[in-house]
Amino acid sequence: MTEPGDHPLVTAVKPLVDAMGAQILGPEQATIDDVVLAWEGEDVLAVRLPQLADSLDHILAAMERRHGKPLAELDRKTKQAVVRTLEARGAFSVRHGVETVAGALGVSRFTVYNYLNRENAAKSE
Repeated sequence: MTEPGDHPLVTAVKPLVDAMGAQILGPEQATIDDVVLAWEGEDVLAVRLPQLADSLDHILAAMERRHGKPLAELDRKTKQAVVRTLEARGAFSVRHGVETVAGALGVSRFTVYNYLNRENAAKSE
């Protein structure tokens, strides 16, 4: 069998796994909570998904890299766009998600709720 790191499936899924903050393992290391991926009927790799709270931290770090600076340094309009993106990705379903996002943006929880309410009001019009 080809080692997981050398297999084309690993090359194909690695950017997605990295973006999620997940971990690639050999299929023999998989636990019941891991996702095993097969290629032509052969188990090639397992993906260990991060805990939701860890995913949020990973998403925030990726957004900082995309914007090229700490989220707290963004202007108000861009922060609102970040909140919309995070809402779409389920960030606020994570325990303490609003607090975590508020801290990363350098704003209060109240401000994050205002951004969310403004967005939801705009959708209903």
